[in-house]
Amino acid sequence: MLSIPGAGNFTSAVIVSELGEIDRFDRHEEVVSYAGLDPTVHQSGETEVRGSISKEDSAVLRWALVQAATNAVRYDEYLGNFYTRLKEWKKHKIAIVATARKLLVSIFYMLTHKEVYDPPE
Repeated sequence: MLSIPGAGNFTSAVIVSELGEIDRFDRHEEVVSYAGLDPTVHQSGETEVRGSISKEDSAVLRWALVQAATNAVRYDEYLGNFYTRLKEWKKHKIAIVATARKLLVSIFYMLTHKEVYDPPE
Protein backbone atom coordinates (compact mmCIF):
# COMPACT_ATOMS: atom_id res chain seq x y z
CA MET A 1 0.00 0.00 0.00
CA LEU A 2 2.87 2.39 0.57
CA SER A 3 3.67 2.33 -3.14
CA ILE A 4 0.74 4.66 -3.83
CA PRO A 5 1.80 8.30 -3.92
CA GLY A 6 -0.07 10.35 -1.35
CA ALA A 7 -0.81 7.44 0.99
CA GLY A 8 1.46 7.30 4.01
CA ASN A 9 1.43 4.87 6.93
CA PHE A 10 -1.72 6.23 8.57
CA THR A 11 -3.73 6.66 5.38
CA SER A 12 -2.75 3.20 4.14
CA ALA A 13 -3.78 1.65 7.44
CA VAL A 14 -7.14 3.42 7.37
CA ILE A 15 -7.83 2.35 3.78
CA VAL A 16 -6.88 -1.30 4.36
CA SER A 17 -8.80 -1.55 7.63
CA GLU A 18 -11.92 0.10 6.20
CA LEU A 19 -11.90 -2.13 3.11
CA GLY A 20 -11.41 -5.30 5.14
CA GLU A 21 -11.05 -8.49 3.13
CA ILE A 22 -10.72 -7.44 -0.50
CA ASP A 23 -11.88 -10.90 -1.65
CA ARG A 24 -15.47 -10.05 -0.70
CA PHE A 25 -15.62 -7.69 -3.70
CA ASP A 26 -15.87 -9.32 -7.12
CA ARG A 27 -15.56 -6.16 -9.23
CA HIS A 28 -14.13 -2.69 -8.76
CA GLU A 29 -17.63 -1.20 -9.10
CA GLU A 30 -18.56 -2.93 -5.83
CA VAL A 31 -15.64 -1.32 -3.99
CA VAL A 32 -16.51 2.10 -5.41
CA SER A 33 -20.11 1.64 -4.28
CA TYR A 34 -18.95 0.48 -0.82
CA ALA A 35 -16.89 3.65 -0.47
CA GLY A 36 -19.84 5.78 -1.56
CA LEU A 37 -17.94 7.25 -4.51
CA ASP A 38 -20.46 6.15 -7.13
CA PRO A 39 -22.92 8.70 -8.58
CA THR A 40 -26.57 8.69 -7.62
CA VAL A 41 -28.90 7.92 -10.52
CA HIS A 42 -32.48 9.16 -10.83
CA GLN A 43 -34.48 7.49 -13.60
CA SER A 44 -37.96 8.02 -14.94
CA GLY A 45 -38.82 6.27 -18.18
CA GLU A 46 -36.24 7.22 -20.80
CA THR A 47 -34.74 10.03 -18.69
CA GLU A 48 -31.65 9.39 -16.57
CA VAL A 49 -30.02 12.03 -14.38
CA ARG A 50 -26.73 11.38 -12.58
CA GLY A 51 -26.19 13.37 -9.44
CA SER A 52 -23.55 13.72 -6.76
CA ILE A 53 -21.79 10.81 -5.05
CA SER A 54 -23.99 8.46 -3.05
CA LYS A 55 -22.05 8.70 0.26
CA GLU A 56 -23.57 5.34 1.19
CA ASP A 57 -21.11 3.59 3.48
CA SER A 58 -17.78 4.45 5.01
CA ALA A 59 -17.20 8.18 5.49
CA VAL A 60 -13.77 7.42 6.98
CA LEU A 61 -12.74 5.51 3.83
CA ARG A 62 -13.93 8.39 1.61
CA TRP A 63 -12.01 10.86 3.76
CA ALA A 64 -8.79 8.81 3.56
CA LEU A 65 -9.10 8.40 -0.21
CA VAL A 66 -9.68 12.12 -0.77
CA GLN A 67 -6.69 12.96 1.43
CA ALA A 68 -4.50 10.51 -0.49
CA ALA A 69 -5.77 11.83 -3.84
CA THR A 70 -5.08 15.41 -2.77
CA ASN A 71 -1.46 14.50 -2.11
CA ALA A 72 -1.16 12.17 -5.11
CA VAL A 73 -2.11 14.83 -7.68
CA ARG A 74 0.92 16.81 -6.57
CA TYR A 75 3.46 13.98 -6.77
CA ASP A 76 2.15 11.40 -9.25
CA GLU A 77 2.20 12.37 -12.91
CA TYR A 78 -0.60 10.00 -14.00
CA LEU A 79 -3.09 11.08 -11.32
CA GLY A 80 -1.94 14.70 -11.60
CA ASN A 81 -2.67 14.75 -15.32
CA PHE A 82 -6.07 13.13 -14.74
CA TYR A 83 -6.94 15.76 -12.12
CA THR A 84 -5.70 18.62 -14.32
CA ARG A 85 -7.82 17.43 -17.27
CA LEU A 86 -10.93 17.33 -15.09
CA LYS A 87 -10.13 20.62 -13.38
CA GLU A 88 -10.29 22.42 -16.73
CA TRP A 89 -14.06 21.93 -16.90
CA LYS A 90 -15.11 20.85 -13.38
CA LYS A 91 -14.74 22.35 -9.93
CA HIS A 92 -11.86 21.31 -7.63
CA LYS A 93 -13.98 19.17 -5.30
CA ILE A 94 -15.55 17.22 -8.16
CA ALA A 95 -12.16 16.65 -9.79
CA ILE A 96 -10.50 15.49 -6.55
CA VAL A 97 -13.34 13.05 -5.74
CA ALA A 98 -13.07 11.62 -9.26
CA THR A 99 -9.33 11.22 -8.68
CA ALA A 100 -10.04 9.50 -5.35
CA ARG A 101 -12.33 7.07 -7.18
CA LYS A 102 -9.59 6.33 -9.73
CA LEU A 103 -7.14 5.80 -6.87
CA LEU A 104 -9.57 3.39 -5.17
CA VAL A 105 -9.90 1.34 -8.37
CA SER A 106 -6.08 1.15 -8.54
CA ILE A 107 -5.95 0.05 -4.89
CA PHE A 108 -8.56 -2.65 -5.58
CA TYR A 109 -6.49 -4.13 -8.41
CA MET A 110 -3.27 -3.80 -6.40
CA LEU A 111 -4.76 -5.79 -3.53
CA THR A 112 -6.46 -8.43 -5.70
CA HIS A 113 -3.39 -9.03 -7.89
CA LYS A 114 -0.90 -8.46 -5.03
CA GLU A 115 1.08 -5.91 -7.06
CA VAL A 116 2.64 -2.52 -6.38
CA TYR A 117 1.29 0.72 -7.84
CA ASP A 118 2.25 0.95 -11.51
CA PRO A 119 0.38 3.63 -13.44
CA PRO A 120 0.02 3.30 -17.21
CA GLU A 121 2.56 5.16 -19.30
